[in-house]
Amino acid sequence: MTHDVSALEREIETTRERLADTIDQLLYRAHPKTIVNREVTSVKAHFVDLDTGAPRTDNILKAAASVAGVVLLFAVIRKIARD
Repeated sequence: MTHDVSALEREIETTRERLADTIDQLLYRAHPKTIVNREVTSVKAHFVDLDTGAPRTDNILKAAASVAGVVLLFAVIRKIARD
């Protein structure tokens, strides 16, 4: 009987440790700084190859063209609204 109790106590302690580790991981992942760093890395990876550091010109050109298109659209709308 004591063998079963000590085995059960060890199992409970092991489960507690795993739960504590899981909670620590969740707290780390949900921390605002971690989230910001993860998103910054994601955006950087879109415009720069993280392995070589070379810029991804195709993605940069697409983003620049999109911004220019939006600015042009606003300029046209503003000109039409003034007339």
